[in-house]
Amino acid sequence: MELTELTAAVESISRRYAERFGIDRTDDWFLMKLQEELGELTQVHLQRRRLARARGMTPAELDRAFASEVADVLGQLLLLAHHHGIDLEQAMREKWFRWLPRSVDPAPDPIADDGADHAGLGSTCTAPGT
Repeated sequence: MELTELTAAVESISRRYAERFGIDRTDDWFLMKLQEELGELTQVHLQRRRLARARGMTPAELDRAFASEVADVLGQLLLLAHHHGIDLEQAMREKWFRWLPRSVDPAPDPIADDGADHAGLGSTCTAPGT
């Protein structure tokens, strides 16, 4: 499934859920819902690492719960981006894919081509994940 198809499916499910339960999906709701899901992912991660009580769940159940929570985080992230009109594919190209070697991505190398001093990826350059 393509990213746009995945986003459309998640949006449809979320919209129906919100209508059914009277949820107003505001800017704040999209961000706070993502935070909620990230908290649930963190909890399962801690359980899998034996840093929190597993509450009787087996390792296999914890693995399934972890995968489920990763899916929830991804779904909410897609919803947040869609709500704000963010083209995730373009944003990924600009933020992450620019770091690919030229043999993988024919786009110009932003570090080599912008003329700025990027020794150590200083303050003029933002590395992925920052």
